[in-house]
Amino acid sequence: MKIGIYGQFYHKNSEVFIQQLFDLIKKLEIDFYIEEGFSQIIKENEIIDSRYYNFPTFNKLDHSFDLFFSIGGDGTILKSVNFVKDLNIPIVGINTGRLGFLATIQKEEIESSLAAILKKEYYVSKRDLLSLHISGEQENQNYFALNDIVINRKNTTSMITIETWLDGQYLNSYWADGLIVTTSTGSTGYSLSCGGPIISPETDAIALTPIAPHNLNARPLIIPSKTEISLRVKTRADEFLISMDSDMMSLKKDNLLTIKKAPFSINLVSVDEGSFIRTLRQKLLWGEDKRNKKQ
Repeated sequence: MKIGIYGQFYHKNSEVFIQQLFDLIKKLEIDFYIEEGFSQIIKENEIIDSRYYNFPTFNKLDHSFDLFFSIGGDGTILKSVNFVKDLNIPIVGINTGRLGFLATIQKEEIESSLAAILKKEYYVSKRDLLSLHISGEQENQNYFALNDIVINRKNTTSMITIETWLDGQYLNSYWADGLIVTTSTGSTGYSLSCGGPIISPETDAIALTPIAPHNLNARPLIIPSKTEISLRVKTRADEFLISMDSDMMSLKKDNLLTIKKAPFSINLVSVDEGSFIRTLRQKLLWGEDKRNKKQ
């Protein structure tokens, strides 16, 4: 078995759990590689045994990898997509951050979870991604997002207008601070904080959630994931912002944006089949009410 290990940065007090993971993998004689940037972070912070400083590294994955370990929070998993892409390598998210909605394995559960995973006693949740194509400057470039693609105003306090078409049919012009196009996975993120719906990960759908819309009858809309979404932004400024998960860039106004379901999906590993339902209750306090407490 060959494993890739990735982290974006060092979470305070997480060195015990990183050391534990490395010790377990080494004890089980598993072939593992550390992402180059994460390896450098480990060395600079001197957070684990120096024996691991000379272990092999990688900066790109290939089909020889069996599993990809993401150490951090949900943002680290979102960055992991850039490594895994269409290689179909399952991602194991170990939460050393705070909420950890996507990273379902808690740092205190590393030993038991790793034992189950290596025995292949785990579940895989297939997650859809969004694909973004931009006319003009980035004509030959496609971008991907696991959570959401967000249009936002830039260098102005004025609203922007986002003209929207679904499969070529005109839907609406959103007068708003922006627009969130989210997958079911991303529905519990930014979209939720803007009043969007929670969508179960197994649901084959996309949601459009306006950010502070001025046309008050514009409400979040759920559409089939096969829908092709076309957007054109009008703004008083010369540019607007667009983000794909945690990656952001500026675009000239009047570019045509085309968003649709990506041709590949991402596999997230969980040792508990009902982890999404449990997470709703435990981390989003779903239905939290003293009247619901079991006697």
